[in-house]
Amino acid sequence: MNDGTRTTGRSLPILDRVGDAFFALDTGWRFTYINDRAESLLKRSRKDLIGRVMWDEFPETVETQFPEGFHQAMETQEPVSFEVYHHPLDTWFEARAYPSPSGLSVYLRDITDRKDRENELAQHARVVEAVHDGVITVDDQNRIASVNEAIETSLGATRDELVGEPIRRLPELASINAEGAMAMGEAIGKIQSGNARHSRFELEFTNAEGEQRVGEMRMVALGEGQASVAGVIRDVTEQREYERMVGSLHEVTRWLFQAEDAAEICSVAVHAAGEMLDLPISGVWLINDEEGVLDPMAATMDAHTELGGLPQFYEGEGLIWDVYREGEARVFDDLSEVEGVYNPNTPLESEIIVPIGPHGVMMTGSLQPDGFDETDLELMSLLASNTEAALDRADREKLLQERKQSLARQSERLRAVANILSDDLQRHLDTVASEFAGEEEAGAAETLGRAEELVDDILEFARDQTSIGSRSSVDFESALADALDASIAEDMTVYLEFEGRLRAERDRFVHMLETVFNDITARAGDDEATVRIGPIEDDATGRPTGFYILDDAEKIPETEFDRVFEPATTDESDAVGLGLAVAREIAEAHGWEVDVSTGQAGGTQFSLTGLVTFEVTRQ
Repeated sequence: MNDGTRTTGRSLPILDRVGDAFFALDTGWRFTYINDRAESLLKRSRKDLIGRVMWDEFPETVETQFPEGFHQAMETQEPVSFEVYHHPLDTWFEARAYPSPSGLSVYLRDITDRKDRENELAQHARVVEAVHDGVITVDDQNRIASVNEAIETSLGATRDELVGEPIRRLPELASINAEGAMAMGEAIGKIQSGNARHSRFELEFTNAEGEQRVGEMRMVALGEGQASVAGVIRDVTEQREYERMVGSLHEVTRWLFQAEDAAEICSVAVHAAGEMLDLPISGVWLINDEEGVLDPMAATMDAHTELGGLPQFYEGEGLIWDVYREGEARVFDDLSEVEGVYNPNTPLESEIIVPIGPHGVMMTGSLQPDGFDETDLELMSLLASNTEAALDRADREKLLQERKQSLARQSERLRAVANILSDDLQRHLDTVASEFAGEEEAGAAETLGRAEELVDDILEFARDQTSIGSRSSVDFESALADALDASIAEDMTVYLEFEGRLRAERDRFVHMLETVFNDITARAGDDEATVRIGPIEDDATGRPTGFYILDDAEKIPETEFDRVFEPATTDESDAVGLGLAVAREIAEAHGWEVDVSTGQAGGTQFSLTGLVTFEVTRQ
């Protein structure tokens, strides 16, 4: 052994031919033999290493498992096997050491490729464990080979209960319904027989909390190995519920478009929010252009219970007005941290507010903070869009209906005008002609004035009622003075019992008062009439909502109350124009209500109500 080339004469050729690296150490840890593969692996020659101490030649191995393993083998005289990473060589080794009284025989196998594969599989396994989807594999004997944590969590069955069990027991262990179990069995069979590479289907199961869920299962072939088929199950319950809700909202759209008016549309919308979207505290407000407020139109039962009804919002009040002006849906996760909340003591802790285009807003609230997610916002926005479309349609149909009604009224007016022109106007013109013939110029002028009044009334009466002009703030006393000056009243005493203002088209409002004074003058005849004008207050609130004009001229009989607002010809020489028919047209064009009745102390009372912008400054 003085040349250090062999330990036994017959074994050396065999050791040089083996694929593993082999070297021998004596009891002093000196190399006594190295085969060709070991020279190549250690990148050192036999000449350099034979007779040298291993720890001196490879000091980096001192910090590895080699010393511990080799000493253990020599001390126990039992073979040892271990895996070790050699950093300078960037190589993983599997070391097997066989002891003898004279030293140690060591086999080294390069397992770097195997370790890389194992690391890759371990990474994949960590990924599989980390994903939210459940993953299950099935071997060639149709037994469950592996499951990840998501399967345990979703199906409520442990790894120990599942792994090694026949796949046919999975429905029983994981509460999968019969249809799902059949679909799973068919998919595995087709994939294992080579008739399919993958399969996709849905199944219903019961999770660990006992909830009914819907899963989407995707199964694929893995090829040869411990597992032949892999299945990935994703819980799509929320997705399917979302799709169901969207489908329901499409059905709601049909109901919305069948509704006859805005109030019914809003009722359908809040019903959909409460019952279909599971948003039980919901309401709708629509803009009232005339008063400049958001009026509550409809609310769910829980909204009335929790909030005590819906308030009316004046401009600038609350978050609702912010959303309406901005036109953008907003989610308020914690109302206690939001400025501008309308009611600081509201029981709501979070809410969603979405605009309904120019029509108004829709709100849903929760008694808990963070009560809503993006899906709730998306569904509310979709419902609001459908509601907006329905309100647009209702507005168009209402406008069309109003136009049809206006045309019908216009036709009636024109027929009435034709009768008047052929009768009343002709009578006045005949009088003018006879008075000119008698050279009574003063009488002729008076008759012509009445003819002009009649023409003005005819033009007013024939006017489209809906074509109200620009409104402005009108001082009542000033308008009253102008109306008296324009009327035929000469000896009339008028008592105005208040000072106030209202919004109206001033010229037409003055003309309306003028026609009332003309009617009083005609009924008074040669007597002097006394007129009192006072406010009419709402019985519940005490707020002025209109005014009355009470006169002591010849009373209008109660049997004629329903007819005084209709245009009619008359044989009385004192009749002027169309009278109260014109007053009614002007009032209704403004959205007001008119009425004639007998005053409490007698006389005839003309009442005008529904003036939402009427303001009395002094009585």
